Order: sequence, then C-alpha cells, then structure tokens
Amino acid sequence: MGAAVNQALEHLATQLALNEPDHERLRLEFGYDCVLRVKHFIEEPAVADCLFGLGQFLSGSIDRPRLEALATQAFHLANQHPGSKSIDGAGHAAVSATYAVANALAGKALQAAEYAAYAMVYGQGGYGAVTDRGSFEPEFAWQVQRLASLAGQKVRKESEA
Repeated sequence: MGAAVNQALEHLATQLALNEPDHERLRLEFGYDCVLRVKHFIEEPAVADCLFGLGQFLSGSIDRPRLEALATQAFHLANQHPGSKSIDGAGHAAVSATYAVANALAGKALQAAEYAAYAMVYGQGGYGAVTDRGSFEPEFAWQVQRLASLAGQKVRKESEA
C-alpha cells in the first residue's frame, strides 16, 4: 500500500490521538465501518465470519479473548490469500478487503481504512484506477467524515456521563 495516503484522515487521527489506548473502541468502530463498505469484495466465508465477529464484539455479544482469536485468524487468512489472477485488477479488491478485515480486527484503524480504500478503488476501476489519486478522493472524504462523526458521538456520550 502507500501509493495513496489519506492525509486528511491521518491529520484527524493525530488530532484525536486515535492510537491512544483509551481510544480502542473508536479505532474498532471506525475500522469496522470502513470494512463494511467493501465487505461485498470478500471472497472467503471465513474472512466474512471474522468481520461478523468484530460486529459481535462491538455489540457486546463476544468477549475479548474471542476477538483476539478472530484477529489472529483474520491475519492468517489475509496472509494465505492466493492473490489475484485477474488482468484488470478487480480481484485485488478481494485481497485488499481481506487485509482491511484483518487490520480492523487488530484495532489498526488507519491501516484498515487504507486497505478498504484500495479495495473500493480496485473494485470500481480496476488496476489502472489505483494509479490515479483522484480515484481515492470520494472514499477518503467519506473516511474523514465518518471518523469525525464517530469521534463526535464519543465526545457527546462522555459529556453526558
């Protein structure tokens, strides 16, 4: 990855101190929301199950040890992904979406967002689109708005407590 970086998202994440330990839930929620936008590219049912598990954790249906086991499984699945044989790059969307799931489960929100953005662009425009930074802009804008919205909800909930 790295060809297209969402600088506005990175700036917002720095402002929010997103990587601080007490912001884990915000990282998990944001990563989850990013991946939900590209879940239709996931090819492996086991990867989709891992994503479902993150949703269960966020809703309180499963505990941390189960989340950690799913995160380990998701990275294993991502690293075992056969890759894409498609000439147009559309199959790369599945690879990127799989890595997005693995990073979301691990609480690596910015990495999850980056992989999700690549999945979206591969899925919409194929391999050639990833060389055009403009192809990423709609997803980048959504990501910034979504993180800001989630952070605002977190601030409101804390002030009401």
